[in-house]
Amino acid sequence: MIASRRFVFTLKHFRLKALCRNVTTSWSQVGAAFNARQHRKLDLLGRNVGLFRVPELTSPAGFEKAQQKALEETELLVQRACTISPGQQTVQTFDQLSDSLCRVADLADFVKVAHPDPAFREAAEKTCIAIGTAVEKLNTNVDLFKSLKDLLDNKGVMDSLDPETRRVAELFMFDFEISGIHLDKDKRKRAVNLNVKLLDLNNEFLVGSHLLNRIDKKALPDHIHHCFALDGNYIQIGGLHADTPDDLVREAAYKIFLYPNPEQLSCLDELLRCRNELAQLVGYRSFAHRALQGTMAKTPETVMEFLELLSEKLTDRAAKDFGMMRDMKMKLNPENAELMPWDHPYYSGVLRAERYNIEPSLYSPFFSLGACMEGLNMLFSQLLGVSFQAEQPERGEVWCEDVRKLAVVHESEGLLGYIYCDFFHRLDKPHQDCHFTIRGGRLKEDGEYQLPVVVLMLSLPHPTKNCPTLLTPGMMENLFHEMGHAMHSMLGRTRYQHVTGTRCPTDFAEVPSILMEYFASDYRVVNQFARHYKTGQPLPKSMVSRLCESKKVCAAADTQLQVFYAVLDQIYHGQPRPSKSTTQILQETQAQFYGLPSVPNTAWQLRFSHLIGYGAKYYSYLMSRAVASMVWKESFMKDPFDRVMGERYRSEMLAHGGGKEPMLMVKGMLQKIPSTAEFVDALVSDLDPDFESFLMDSE
Repeated sequence: MIASRRFVFTLKHFRLKALCRNVTTSWSQVGAAFNARQHRKLDLLGRNVGLFRVPELTSPAGFEKAQQKALEETELLVQRACTISPGQQTVQTFDQLSDSLCRVADLADFVKVAHPDPAFREAAEKTCIAIGTAVEKLNTNVDLFKSLKDLLDNKGVMDSLDPETRRVAELFMFDFEISGIHLDKDKRKRAVNLNVKLLDLNNEFLVGSHLLNRIDKKALPDHIHHCFALDGNYIQIGGLHADTPDDLVREAAYKIFLYPNPEQLSCLDELLRCRNELAQLVGYRSFAHRALQGTMAKTPETVMEFLELLSEKLTDRAAKDFGMMRDMKMKLNPENAELMPWDHPYYSGVLRAERYNIEPSLYSPFFSLGACMEGLNMLFSQLLGVSFQAEQPERGEVWCEDVRKLAVVHESEGLLGYIYCDFFHRLDKPHQDCHFTIRGGRLKEDGEYQLPVVVLMLSLPHPTKNCPTLLTPGMMENLFHEMGHAMHSMLGRTRYQHVTGTRCPTDFAEVPSILMEYFASDYRVVNQFARHYKTGQPLPKSMVSRLCESKKVCAAADTQLQVFYAVLDQIYHGQPRPSKSTTQILQETQAQFYGLPSVPNTAWQLRFSHLIGYGAKYYSYLMSRAVASMVWKESFMKDPFDRVMGERYRSEMLAHGGGKEPMLMVKGMLQKIPSTAEFVDALVSDLDPDFESFLMDSE
């Protein structure tokens, strides 16, 4: 997942002591570093270099200094942008303006959620608000808007610009127009007010989507009370308890956690209404039409064509999956065999485990964190000529002692950027695996390249005295996924930071990360690094085959569920349906696009937090997976270490960030623009079990 901020104007987004081991493995510095307990020298005399080596950030008070410095730079850049003649320098100045604000805002966005010190988090939050206020002023700066419009209206000058510069200029204008600056005074004021209101509604909905629900404990049987948190005479439920074996516990959690909250229902209604009003005010038919501008799909009509065709292809397969789950429930609970939505995650997991014996504890000893990092290092070295070098952070550079710093180095181009690895669990740390852009890459005025800086945040168990951090297969796959985002950031060598790395359309941004999941599932890749941390024994090929095949068990039903969510998202953000509530729309959509019935007196949509960051774009995961599947099969399935294909992948898909139309990048890699049907076929073909190779590997 990419953590990102997107202001309306230009901002987007957001020494070692080795463990005792029974076997010596020939690992690089990187693998050894991550399989070691971190011991830093106590350096009370060394200079505090500040968080991420930003000199002002030696203390929480430094955020105000960094913010003031950025705002002063902004004033000078605004003056320059408004006075120079239309040309490439206009775009460069706008990008400098964006970079000046992003370098503070993106960093603050990360610190406010991840720093263990409340004083730093509070200071970062204040800086986010201050930068946001400054951006609102830029949104209404008519002179700034006019300088960009003068450039875009000058056909001769625009034709003389390179494609990336033209695209960035158009993206800046798109951001401007969302604020309504091109409208008359009254409409512009309304657009600004709607944007401000939406910021509050977004936050209110997100907070509400995670609130606990509670019920008098007398309402539930005594024998399941221990499964939930107790608060006096009440039981508190903050999730679906989807993996709990007890059917009654899952049912109770589902019905109570998803019980409709009137305030949250009202918030969602107002959120969707304001989004639609703003989109229509600035010239779009619906919020979905506005949100999909510039994406691979481009229009809601294309998205719905994709989802409907995929659903049609999945129907029989999903029905078969639900039938297997129903049979399993009948076997385990014959008195209550009706399959319900709270059963899907649990019984699909039971079927996987029964068929393929994929107990995570059998795999984890082979997936020490050091081994997995070594595997990534070897893969990137062979495929892209890129390697990691572990560096010792200086005093004050990191926010927690167990954060590792990696320099990313190309064999001929040298240093590409830095990845800070915040991998270990701590209190108050978000549990979402995430990639944060701290500083975007760009070509600076002096000809040097501003190196990108990112953070990868996971929540892994800490190593112990006698055992390194051991990853489950899911954790290993997530590590590869997030590292795909990081390498996109490192190798997206764009001229402008506004389109650096992962700052690209949402339905393309997940392609590099999902592609890494295919590498993580390939035995030829896994065999390079998966070694038992005690014995050095390699992970048997049959275990990798079982793991890969297990992912296909009930995969059609899992994909059908994602289609349902994506269609619901499109309908919510399409043309308004004033005669129907969001719950009625959900019930109708579920009946058409999912194989299990809706449950009365529940409102799952109130927990659909992706409506905020991925409004009208939830389909992106499916479309990105389709592209990643096609790239894997056509470019890397034959040889996952093919350097020629690796270089082509870099030059066609990674190097451009968001500076090139996403479908043109897909065309460059695949030598064609796939049809909707081909996208669907790529997804569906991934569901087919590879029984022949599985049986061969099991012999």
